[in-house]
Amino acid sequence: MSVTTSTGGRHFLQIPGPTNVPDRVLRAMDFPTIDHRGPEFAALGKEVLEAVKAPFGTTQPVIIYPASGTGAWEAALTNTLSPGDRVLCFETGHFATLWQKMATEMGLEVDFVPGDWRHGVQPEAVQEKLAADTGHAIKAVMVVHNETSTGVTSRVGEVRQAIDAAGHPALLLVDTISSLGSIDYRHDEWGVDVTISGSQKGLMLPPGISFNAVSEKALEASRTAKLPKSYWNWEPILAANANGFWPYTPATNILYGLKEALKMLAEEGLPNVYARHARHAEATRAAVRGWGLEVLALDEREYSGSLTAVLLSDEYDADAVRELILREYDMSLGAGLTKLAGKVFRIGHLGHFNDLTLAGTLAGVQMGLVRSGVKIDPTGLQSALDRLQQP
Repeated sequence: MSVTTSTGGRHFLQIPGPTNVPDRVLRAMDFPTIDHRGPEFAALGKEVLEAVKAPFGTTQPVIIYPASGTGAWEAALTNTLSPGDRVLCFETGHFATLWQKMATEMGLEVDFVPGDWRHGVQPEAVQEKLAADTGHAIKAVMVVHNETSTGVTSRVGEVRQAIDAAGHPALLLVDTISSLGSIDYRHDEWGVDVTISGSQKGLMLPPGISFNAVSEKALEASRTAKLPKSYWNWEPILAANANGFWPYTPATNILYGLKEALKMLAEEGLPNVYARHARHAEATRAAVRGWGLEVLALDEREYSGSLTAVLLSDEYDADAVRELILREYDMSLGAGLTKLAGKVFRIGHLGHFNDLTLAGTLAGVQMGLVRSGVKIDPTGLQSALDRLQQP
């Protein structure tokens, strides 16, 4: 019997970002635009600039750009480095690959350590590379905390320990675009110099703003960095931020939303937010294994709380499965990117999300797998429900 797509109910947006925007945040953004040079805006600016420090785990400045996460990547590089500087990067997935490509295009010398896209940055490799660099030619280590294309989370705290063990002065630059507000992160405690993030994932906002959290060491490096910068330049932004303003037009209404989203995270409590994400990730992996399928991430220390990438065998086309699920059940799942195209689909379980949403998501995935002819054990969904019924 054929199945027809229902036009009732809400679309299930289960990609790993942009994520669903809570009604509270949408309502907060639904206000008239105010004068971004006036006192009302100054109060808003000061409030969000202080409140946004909490998910970063920092007391240091957080710079907010009207830009995507890609812009924040560029800002981190152009404010801290000079032409010809050497940077150490790791091939953990699609986005780590794009970031190192940007570094090359900006005139930096990139040492790109190859990887299999199923593991995160290996702290031992960091220590080995830096210990061999006795002349300290490497000026920065670039790490993607949570690789959105693979569902693998690198152990940033251990990377910092490796840098320290090597006695190396390199800056530590970390992308948290798909982990901030979803996975425990500690900018100050882990000695990160620039943390990059974006609005459209764990912060539960539309795309449109991005962030650089900066250490004192990074600010010091910015005073002598020679890569060209104007729009991205930290100095004039920080000067304007001191009074709650920006040196150019900010994304006013998204800042309204940011204020409300940060309030929601504070009300739940960040430890509870992280525990909720970890629990949903465990339930998702229970379903995947119950179906007899494979989680892409191989090291249990690196399982992502934000998303799960599901690997299909070569006899199946993951994109065809995704297309059927969208057509028949009105649910969007993440595609496999570049090397993983057609091999994996990605289930986002981050942001504004609860047990029933996950149960519905996994039910839709199971129905789609069966309809696509993928041989699975239908008890997979029950395995997830059993996990969700535990505290």
